[in-house]
Amino acid sequence: MVKLLAEIAKVEEKSDIEEVKEEAITRTIIPEICTYENEDSTGYIIEVILPGVEKDTIKLKMNKNNLIVYGETDSLNYGGLYQLCCPIDPDKAKSTYRNGLLKIEVPYLDIMKDTVNIKIE
Repeated sequence: MVKLLAEIAKVEEKSDIEEVKEEAITRTIIPEICTYENEDSTGYIIEVILPGVEKDTIKLKMNKNNLIVYGETDSLNYGGLYQLCCPIDPDKAKSTYRNGLLKIEVPYLDIMKDTVNIKIE
């Protein structure tokens, strides 16, 4: 018995068994998105599904043609760049986030806003 205990002690000192460390793997995925026209046809309603994402980790950027969204959880990073088919006015965009759904309401850009009359000769 004493001999067995001595052998166990030797094995514990120079253990051939390495500890396996579990590392969290963070995956990046493109979030699902749904875009549709609002009821009076003056702009978009855009819904981005971000399950488990905390509001303070979301980054949302827009220009007149594109939407960029990022968000993260402990194990997932969400990221996507989306091109919109109609130009929008990002300065007038409004967004809310509840229960994993980011909802953006943004009006179309007035395409006549920067036009000028050209005299025809």
